[in-house]
Amino acid sequence: MLILDGISYDVPVLDIKRTADFLDKHAGRTQTGDLRRELLGVFINYELQIGTTTNTALYQALWDKLTEPVEFHEVTVPDETGAYTFTAYFARVGDELRKELTVSLWKGLTVNFKAKAPKRVPA
Repeated sequence: MLILDGISYDVPVLDIKRTADFLDKHAGRTQTGDLRRELLGVFINYELQIGTTTNTALYQALWDKLTEPVEFHEVTVPDETGAYTFTAYFARVGDELRKELTVSLWKGLTVNFKAKAPKRVPA
């Protein structure tokens, strides 16, 4: 189950990849080669691969949500405590045509969720 902006999409999630990206406000080397940096925090980002479905209305609703031209969304994904909800933007969405009958069926839907704010900040 995938939850976007409070709406549940009952689609199979095949794969979830999670990354912890360390983003700096400033980073640079001194003349001696020593690195100086000001860490903003650790941003937790996700890439999901969605399985196929023959429910074309559900798939279209999900595609429309994932490609909605808004800056940010509330996303809920699984994590080690059950679920993690955060504000994110969708960096890339893609799929490929699986079969064309009277309707088009799609496969390989992937989406990247990029966190708006860090989950962890320096002490």
